[in-house]
This record gives sequence, structure tokens and C-alpha cells, in this order.
Amino acid sequence: MKSYKVTVNGNTYEVDVEEVGGAPEIKAVQAVAPAPKPAPAPKPAPAPAAPKAAAAPAPAPAGGGEEVLAPMPGKIISVNIKVGDQVKKGQVLLVFEAMKMEQELCALFDGTVAKVSVAKGDMIESGMPLILFA
Repeated sequence: MKSYKVTVNGNTYEVDVEEVGGAPEIKAVQAVAPAPKPAPAPKPAPAPAAPKAAAAPAPAPAGGGEEVLAPMPGKIISVNIKVGDQVKKGQVLLVFEAMKMEQELCALFDGTVAKVSVAKGDMIESGMPLILFA
């Protein structure tokens, strides 16, 4: 009889295998605790910031220069906006097919479309820029 350790979906099992007539047969399965993961190294403390002479300018409003990236690979089914369109939060920007399902990509904020980088029928990859807001 031989013992093996087998890992399935992150869980480690100890398996005893006995050879019978040339074909291995599993006799017993026992769960084994996974090896502990090493603790992350401590991060060094940030250096103190230099004092500012004047107040920093207010950040740009939401939507300024923001890119909309593809959340997963797929194929563009329809593009519902064009350059110059004013969009509202929640509005459907485009529809793409991923994992055999149609997925709607909606605006997370109000803004003006500055660039559309995809068209109907295009294949997209995860993280690929799709739309740029001005």
C-alpha cells in the first residue's frame, strides 16, 4: 500500500492506494490541514510628508478623464453611446457577451463621453479600455 498527498481546490488529502491486479484502488481518504501561509512582511512606515505652503486645489469632478475598463473577456453586442453624449449614472453604455450571457456595462457616474474604443462585434479582454469620459 502506498500513501500519497493530493491537493484538490486548495484542500490537501492523504490517500492510501493499494495495487490490486495492476489497477490502483483507493482504500481510504483522510483530510490533512493545509500548510499555513507565511505571514506578509511588515511594511515600512511612510516617510513624514513635507509641510504644504498652500492648500491643494480641489480634485477634478467625478468622471473627469475616467476610463471604463472591460471587467472580463467577451464580445461587444451593442454600443449604446457615442462621443459627446451626456450620460447619467446607471445608464447602459454597452452590452457584451461573456460566458454565454449578455452583460450590461452601466455608467458609475454622470459624465460626457470623450472616446469610445470599441464597436459592435469587437472582442475584448479583461482590463481593456472601452470608454473614456471627459
